[in-house]
Amino acid sequence: MGHEILIVEDERNIALSLEFLMKQAGHSVRSVGDGQDALDAIDELLPDLILLDVNLPTLDGYSVCARLRAEERTRHVRVLMLTARGREIEREKGMAAGANDYLTKPFSTRELVQRVESLLGET
Repeated sequence: MGHEILIVEDERNIALSLEFLMKQAGHSVRSVGDGQDALDAIDELLPDLILLDVNLPTLDGYSVCARLRAEERTRHVRVLMLTARGREIEREKGMAAGANDYLTKPFSTRELVQRVESLLGET
């Protein structure tokens, strides 16, 4: 049985690719394109995992992640940050905000699916 995955990505072509991969892996998927919409969707859906871009309109991924970790109801939700920001300081910032994992774009689809399955195996 699949899990509920929320994709938070403002570049539609990337979001579509992520949706395809996650559906192919058997998961239910919902996508939004900005940080505030992500928080609204999380309140409504309470996903098992969030694929969270860092560079987003309204609220960036770091802020979204920090808000999730601050709330008891969402503290357990797994977060995999996806970003073009590949410097170690950016990764550390994502992990400090509460991300469970951090993957730099471009990434291999195999690696993404493996990391998602690993994170979901921890729930």
